[in-house]
Amino acid sequence: MKKSLALAALLAAGLVAPAVSTIAAPQDMRAEQSERPKLSPEDFAALADARVAALKAGLKLTPAQEKNWPAVEAAIREGAKARAEDHEEWRELRHEGGEGHRNAIEAMQLAAKSMQEHAARLTALAAAAKPLYESLDEAQKQRFGMLIHAGHPPHHWRHGGEG
Repeated sequence: MKKSLALAALLAAGLVAPAVSTIAAPQDMRAEQSERPKLSPEDFAALADARVAALKAGLKLTPAQEKNWPAVEAAIREGAKARAEDHEEWRELRHEGGEGHRNAIEAMQLAAKSMQEHAARLTALAAAAKPLYESLDEAQKQRFGMLIHAGHPPHHWRHGGEG
């Protein structure tokens, strides 16, 4: 069981990690970024499918807990759809203006807008997941924390000074 949970977490981490992109990267990082695979909306949907499957498989929900699952799944999928749209918007900005912005102030404004949108998606996911999370036992809560964070850098979503 622990092996299959670890495998699911690694799979989700490996599939989600490439989706993380940098906002307004310095010049020397642009060459590296241009070599990254271009993710399509279908790619983002596939990543969401993997994340949903890994989380649900890892939690091993009881029938009583299952009733709270659809809201979590919908929030994850909605977040993936929004990330795909953001990704495409940034790609278009880079192609139109060469760098996606004309100056440092515009870069900061675009980054702030992106962070606000990310915060709204994270808030929606937390609200959707709260009823399910409250119904989980301690082992499931621990797995939830590991699986929901899979593929994200350690500085994201800190808990009580960890990460």
